[in-house]
Amino acid sequence: MIWKRIEGQMSEAMSTGVILTLSGGLQDAYTYFYRGKVYANAQTGNIIIFAHSIMNRSWQTAFRYLMPILAFAAGIYVSEIIRGRYKDNERIHWRQIVVVMEMVLLFAVGFLPRSFDLAANAMVSFVCAMQVEAFRKMKGSAFASTMCIGNLRSATEMLYRYRQTRDRESLEKCLRYYGVILFFAVGAAAGSFLVPLFAEKTIWFSCMFLALAFGIMFVKENQEAVEKD
Repeated sequence: MIWKRIEGQMSEAMSTGVILTLSGGLQDAYTYFYRGKVYANAQTGNIIIFAHSIMNRSWQTAFRYLMPILAFAAGIYVSEIIRGRYKDNERIHWRQIVVVMEMVLLFAVGFLPRSFDLAANAMVSFVCAMQVEAFRKMKGSAFASTMCIGNLRSATEMLYRYRQTRDRESLEKCLRYYGVILFFAVGAAAGSFLVPLFAEKTIWFSCMFLALAFGIMFVKENQEAVEKD
């Protein structure tokens, strides 16, 4: 049996996942607390309010919540287009292209006044969708950097497995998932704190997180692998 070291892409590293999760929490807090109580990431909430508005014939409100839903779907689609065209690019990883697009769009959102909340929410939802589609794994395990329900399910499932088997890997995954949820909450708390201070420009702090993630992804992550004789 031979041990060797291999190089992996930092887009699935713990450090990248944490930074993106901080950014995701901040984005959701930003649109909810500053842009008219619309969720950038949690489209389930938007769909519920959209359906409620339709039933009450509140067409303006319905349209306000429909736009981020459609933008989220568009973000998923565009992310897949980028992956299809640039997944074999050796100079830059396709996920870095996604991050650059996120930064550009969020930077533009920081210039939009409250009268453009509809466009701002749509743009942030588009960005969130690109991120959740492009970054779906952390250290080999599925995760989401812009929402918590899947992470909470996985964390609790791993907790149950650990209690049944005492498997250390299950415990590590459990703590990793709960840690991601904690960092999402920290990002959301930061967003709610910063909004009264920086108003529409609060979203630029998310750009800072994304710029850091972009830089980290130029690094190759060393991983150990076992090769059998």
